[in-house]
Amino acid sequence: MTTFLFENPIFLEHHTPEGHPERSDRIRALNLALEHERFLPLVREKAPQANEDFVLLAHPERHLTAVMSAMPEEGIDQVEADTYASPASLQAALTGIGGAVAAVDAVFAGKADNAFVAARPPGHHAERTKAMGFCFFNNAAIAARHAQKVHGAERVAIVDWDVHHGNGTQDIFFDDPSVLFCSTHQMPLYPGTGAKDETGAGNIVNAPLSMNDGSDQFREAFRSRVLPRVADFEPDLIIISAGFDAHHRDPLAQINLVADDFDWATAKLMELSEKSANNRVVSLLEGGYDLQGLAESAATHIYRLMRG
Repeated sequence: MTTFLFENPIFLEHHTPEGHPERSDRIRALNLALEHERFLPLVREKAPQANEDFVLLAHPERHLTAVMSAMPEEGIDQVEADTYASPASLQAALTGIGGAVAAVDAVFAGKADNAFVAARPPGHHAERTKAMGFCFFNNAAIAARHAQKVHGAERVAIVDWDVHHGNGTQDIFFDDPSVLFCSTHQMPLYPGTGAKDETGAGNIVNAPLSMNDGSDQFREAFRSRVLPRVADFEPDLIIISAGFDAHHRDPLAQINLVADDFDWATAKLMELSEKSANNRVVSLLEGGYDLQGLAESAATHIYRLMRG
């Protein structure tokens, strides 16, 4: 497999208050893990900054204006309950979008089989008109819309295994049968959405996990709810909202996964992508707040993308 990694130093310049879990050290920890020689074949690309118009693929102009107006000229400002911005945050967020879009372009052009975008801030909590949960814009949703608009993708599947439900992605695609959204997540937990009966236009598949569930329950949820629906959907592209905060070390939740679980889930989705999507998988970093758990899990995930 040819795997692209999209990265950019600007992701280190999105600053949050001291002690905030979504911090620059997350990228530094992943970068250290990727120094291992097994990652030498990884094609590392600098994520470009997207034009602001790309935001409008998934958000109305008033949301873009609201986020832009919330950016401080200095220091760190609170945007909402747990979401903060610093002077470089808008540039970082637009570069996260740019990386996601470039990853989609790379897999549709055949330059890469798959790609991972090591960006922050994350995106899956950003609803159509609301920034929340550390997120300003929904990178996965924008990537899906770009695949449809530019590359003619008729069906895009987004699989979100972050421990927190991807309420933003669900909100954006709730009535759109051209996008399948599948999520495993702890429930009850922030943001309070993700019940099984939230089904949208039949395109929303939630597989909630309970506190202290582990590998067996996660894999069963994948086998019984997620994988069959993705297989039946026959997507032209699979996008993974790859949060690693379901790792047992993570401080923000109580799910007990290990790195091998992410390896297993990645392999299962790659098998499905081979059948309908010519191997096209784009993975976007979401959560993961224990540095060791994040680095181990994300590195394992990326290595599986490289190996097939």
